[in-house]
Amino acid sequence: MADLLNLFLWFVTFLACIYSFRLFSVKSSKLPPGPVGLPILGSLFQMGTKPHESLAELARVYGPLMTLRLGFKTTVVVSSAEMAAEVLQKHDQAFAGRSVMDAASPLDHSKWSLGLGQNGPRWREMRRICNSELFTPRRLDSLRGLREQKVQELLLHVREACRGGQAVNIGECAVVTTLNSISNTLFSQDTIGLGSESATEFRALLGDTASALGSPNISDFFPLLKYVDPQGVRRQAAVYIKRFYELFDEIIEKRNELYSTSKVEKKGDFLDVLLELSTKTGSEFKKECIKPLLLEMFTAGTDSGSSTIEWAMAELLLNPKKMETVRLELKQIIGKDRVVQETDIQQLPYLQAVVKETLRLHPPIPLLVPHRADVTTKVGGFTVPKHTEVLVNAWSIGRDSTYWENPTAFLPERFLESDINFKGKDFHFIPFGSGRRMCPGIPLAVRTVHLTLAALIHCFEWKLPEGMSPEKLDVEEYFGLTMRKAVPLLAVATPITT
Repeated sequence: MADLLNLFLWFVTFLACIYSFRLFSVKSSKLPPGPVGLPILGSLFQMGTKPHESLAELARVYGPLMTLRLGFKTTVVVSSAEMAAEVLQKHDQAFAGRSVMDAASPLDHSKWSLGLGQNGPRWREMRRICNSELFTPRRLDSLRGLREQKVQELLLHVREACRGGQAVNIGECAVVTTLNSISNTLFSQDTIGLGSESATEFRALLGDTASALGSPNISDFFPLLKYVDPQGVRRQAAVYIKRFYELFDEIIEKRNELYSTSKVEKKGDFLDVLLELSTKTGSEFKKECIKPLLLEMFTAGTDSGSSTIEWAMAELLLNPKKMETVRLELKQIIGKDRVVQETDIQQLPYLQAVVKETLRLHPPIPLLVPHRADVTTKVGGFTVPKHTEVLVNAWSIGRDSTYWENPTAFLPERFLESDINFKGKDFHFIPFGSGRRMCPGIPLAVRTVHLTLAALIHCFEWKLPEGMSPEKLDVEEYFGLTMRKAVPLLAVATPITT
């Protein structure tokens, strides 16, 4: 026992010495200001369960460029549009690295990943492929019918719920529809069925995977603990990643068999493109890149798209007059005798404003995906050392009264007659980031979210379950890889007949 106690005291002393050295280094390096924090632990306990809110509060004290010590990790937090422009535009190249969580390391997922991979030849080739081969208007237009079909299946499901007098779980429906829309865009097939038991199970798997890949792990803050994985986060993440990889292996194997045994015409979906590119001699895009890329599109694409739909419906149910404005716009442009199509979206400015306002208040990834300084860089008169993690608080920037009047109110009208968009040039509105690490899947996400939301409102009147007033609607957030609604949104639909 005495030997164990001495070992423990030695270990604590060792950590304290490292902490003291790092604290001295931090003070002498002209980092941005920030809280001193506790010995060894730093400001870990100040993060709370909703880090985006905690960091916004701290930024009010320490400024829009702030330093935190989280264990042995130095993190700089950006909380203003001006500082975001410096980091994501002026010094885009310097901050193009990724701070990768330990949970993303199993099966070399982060090594071959687009979202988490480090800036280099392979990452640049993957980004080029996304921009020039996958998310192009021509490619997305060619697969439009598949996505529209998934939305029609959603409407049939909601009509069945209407006949049974059941409330609709908006989040679950949004997950299944978004997932199958993405799945058909990726490899021309559904993954799960609406209302099935597998839908609930698969949504849980998606949520668990997103949480594992996006949740902090103690070994991220104390690197020596990575070897023991004390919370088991990496081991659990490995299970989820493996399950998805096995699913993709099965789909890829069937595709290869189909093309090798028959002369069928290629489907022209994303998988066909990726398989062809992975066989090109000299290309940086290897076959090992395919499954990580598919997994990112599944998890990030489905989670962010479905959460945006659910938050938009929640905000509209809280604001019935704005729901009616959307419905009237749809009635005027679409009429009642045909279904909404993707090509209609450009003629629906108020619907677009609703989506923008939802993304302002509820950005899918409130702190964006963590950046990393690849070189020591001066920002705002301060020094950000090489390998420092950089978090951009898009949630805080989107609610900053400096840029937004009445910032916590849901006011889609603020985007009407405005050219503000989420394409990364308006730094007070960056729900998908900006610069070279900006989300490449925006074109697909925009189509899926707008089409699904428009179809739901065009075909049905919505209200909260009996006995629930808007004041009782729970709008708490759950912080994970994406910011979902903590309590699922249930709503009662009535078909529109006139």
